[in-house]
Amino acid sequence: MAKRGRKEKDNWKKKRRQEYLEKKEFRYYIFCEGQATEPKYFQGFKRYIEDNPIYRDMVLIEIEGCQAETMRVIGKAEEYVRENKITKGQIWCVYDKDSFPSSDVNGVVQRAEVLNQKNPDIQYHAAWSNECIEFWFMLHFAYYTANNHRSEYKKFLNEKFQELGIGKYEKNMDNIFETLMNGGNPKLAIRYAKRIIKNGEGKTPAEIAPGTKVYELVEELAKYLPEEIKKQFKED
Repeated sequence: MAKRGRKEKDNWKKKRRQEYLEKKEFRYYIFCEGQATEPKYFQGFKRYIEDNPIYRDMVLIEIEGCQAETMRVIGKAEEYVRENKITKGQIWCVYDKDSFPSSDVNGVVQRAEVLNQKNPDIQYHAAWSNECIEFWFMLHFAYYTANNHRSEYKKFLNEKFQELGIGKYEKNMDNIFETLMNGGNPKLAIRYAKRIIKNGEGKTPAEIAPGTKVYELVEELAKYLPEEIKKQFKED
């Protein structure tokens, strides 16, 4: 009897979740390589979008910290879509190059292209950073094209944060979204990232060093931010 009761409760929960999903016109499933730094950054977008009365009932944002790298990130995304019977939405894989093989880094993009041919209602995207997410953060303060190690990018961020009086850069910062938005310049970061990708046209993600496609996801989510915040991300 208790077993049947639990099953009915689970079915009720699934039905309510399905009803909730069907109300959301725009759906984003974000799978991050790390479990804290990247998820906390994108949680900032989620907070402000859910506080925006214009879009909060229309936009679904789910963020998963995978504790996995490159091809394993898109593998976990595929598994999530399959197990949760996702039928519509954008699937974003956020991952770093670090020291992983070029074939794996480029492989996410290639796998996404294959998956996107199968179902136009579910589209996969690779928001890679070469070498790391800190490069995307750094572009909020300067146009930077030196291919350095993560430690150099963190050093740059620390110096810039101290110069601006906004504390010290640390991984897993709870307020990283607000810090970059208020202390840096998201609009310039997007412009700089686009310029670097344009200059690397014809090259693979592993060959564009430094470089990042995180700006594509940022531009996508910025569409739903409250107007006064959106201005900091959109060109005039």
